[in-house]
Amino acid sequence: MVFFRYAAPVMVLTLSACGQAPQQPQPGPTAVSVVTIREQAATLTTELPGRTAAFETSDVRPQVNGLIQARLFQEGDQVHAGQPLYRIDSAPYAAQVANASAGLRRAQASIASTQAFARRYAELVKINAISRQDYENAVTTADQAMADVAVQKAALRTAQIDLRRTTVSAPISGRIGRSIYTTGALVTAAQADALTTIQRLDPIHVDVTQASADVLKLRQQVLAGQVSAGGNARVRLKLEDGTTYPIEGTLKFADVTVDPTTGSQTIRAVFPNPRGLLLPGMYVRAELIEGTQTQAMLVPQRAVSRDERGNPTVMVVGAGNKAELRSLKTARTVGDNWLVTSGLKSGDRVIVEGGQMLRPGMPVNPSPWNPNAPAKQPAGAPGAPAAQAK
Repeated sequence: MVFFRYAAPVMVLTLSACGQAPQQPQPGPTAVSVVTIREQAATLTTELPGRTAAFETSDVRPQVNGLIQARLFQEGDQVHAGQPLYRIDSAPYAAQVANASAGLRRAQASIASTQAFARRYAELVKINAISRQDYENAVTTADQAMADVAVQKAALRTAQIDLRRTTVSAPISGRIGRSIYTTGALVTAAQADALTTIQRLDPIHVDVTQASADVLKLRQQVLAGQVSAGGNARVRLKLEDGTTYPIEGTLKFADVTVDPTTGSQTIRAVFPNPRGLLLPGMYVRAELIEGTQTQAMLVPQRAVSRDERGNPTVMVVGAGNKAELRSLKTARTVGDNWLVTSGLKSGDRVIVEGGQMLRPGMPVNPSPWNPNAPAKQPAGAPGAPAAQAK
């Protein structure tokens, strides 16, 4: 009997405590930031690896034989076309000029006598004082004397050219490299090694390679009217350290053949290089403008995730402000956006922030996305503000 007297109050207290338990509030719609998709014009660019190359290159070689008597430049200097670079021993060539000049004077002196004989024989043959054969021989001798003068003039001109070539001059303007030969070295006109090399570095070439398949795809899009190729031909450049070259270049031409070993096509651009920052052989990345797509759908890259198969997906705000999952097909990146070819239509609201913990069908509270605002942290994530107890 004692057991029942004390058990009843306990049961009443237990039931009373259960009746006072607070009810858990239902979670409200998740706040998300969205961007409304609109068709817009997008400039298509591609970033390709490349190498810089000198605008002009000239190997300086001797054109006569002899000993180098002097070097007339400092290695690494800027030289101009026609500037003397080396002086070769000119004494033998000066002697050849003197010999050719003397031969010319001798040939010119013989003209007077041979022409006088020809005129005299012309009078004598008229009165049959000499034979016709003697007259023709005199005329031939006079003609040979005139031909000898022409030969001696050519010999003198050749000797003078060789004499001028004893001073080796710069064929182009540019930056000169190191000198392979020093004073006292013997050089020949037929040698394979250059004395030095001059390179013109302002402007400078940038040669990049692009896969022929990408070029073919772009041309097909142009023919289909999806991309307009009448755009800008400017090119931007990124250097080896990741910085952007401050001056834009100009696209000059694309090679008309495809390299069969690599399946790529060479594209050449020209960049001003007034400060000499770009040097031949540097590795760079060139950003080329390929064309403009007039009806492009761009989605911020941060809004796109991947499913278990690696396909791109986004969460959109559907009917009744509920989250919907969409599978996409993307063609390429355009800046910080994906170029979407299917899966979205104009007017769709794509969730950019706040969708990390969302599931399809969950209610959301959308607001316009501000790309300059700091990213929102999902509830429960590290660094997110803790919820205050009520």
